[in-house]
Amino acid sequence: MLSRRGSVWWLPLVAFWLCYASSRGAADTACAPCQQTLCEAARCAAPELTTPDGCGCCERCLSAEGERCGGAQGARCGPGLVCVSQRQAASPPPEAEEEGTGHCICKEDGAVCGSDGRSYSSVCALHLHSWRAFHSGRERVRKAHDGECKLAPAIVVPPKRIHNITGAQVYLSCEVKAVPTPSITWKKVTESPKGVKLLEELPGDRINVAVQVRGGPSKHESTGWVLINPLTKEDEGVYQCHATNMVGETQSEGNIKVLEQSKNKKANFPASEGMK
Repeated sequence: MLSRRGSVWWLPLVAFWLCYASSRGAADTACAPCQQTLCEAARCAAPELTTPDGCGCCERCLSAEGERCGGAQGARCGPGLVCVSQRQAASPPPEAEEEGTGHCICKEDGAVCGSDGRSYSSVCALHLHSWRAFHSGRERVRKAHDGECKLAPAIVVPPKRIHNITGAQVYLSCEVKAVPTPSITWKKVTESPKGVKLLEELPGDRINVAVQVRGGPSKHESTGWVLINPLTKEDEGVYQCHATNMVGETQSEGNIKVLEQSKNKKANFPASEGMK
């Protein structure tokens, strides 16, 4: 008969075996036998963002730039991306963010220019576009250089034709898209006594003419104005908006037609640009 002391020596071994068996059972439950016919189709942003799940059975999608990552679902970011938390660690995650506590951002910050002449917000955005292009039967896109693509000036909205009376306030404007930011100037087209075409730089010494340039209204756009107040008969003619940068230059023309105001009538034309 075993003594009281010898009857308990095996208890630690039993406890160890139960813990080991329990951990093995949990692992076996997490990764059941693979049945790929039961797997849901992975609809990823691109085939390059497809990866096996934790059990190596079904396919799952890696998150693209700007998509959720982390969290209970364990969403992972694609190549070249890193998961960054969007909340403070001390605050509990809202229910809407159970599938991911952060978002994927590109490891390489900054815009890039692609071989297709198009600017991308990041090299990761370029890669995603390149993958999609390749799988659509089009040519891959490669990074041409860091920074946005250079773009010669192109006039998006040209100056208009204005018909107004003396004494009114009028303006012409033109919107230009270019990278880098273009220089916008205005010139009035005149003729010499011998009929030679001349370009008068504005505002020059005209006290009733002002020129202004500002950025916008859209990205990579600039807008230039020439304001005339009060309008005189001498201001009638063709006005040229000229835009230039290190890549190229362009120009467009508008026209102002001036009628003499009757001394007994007040100006009733609006000051805004437009064709009358």
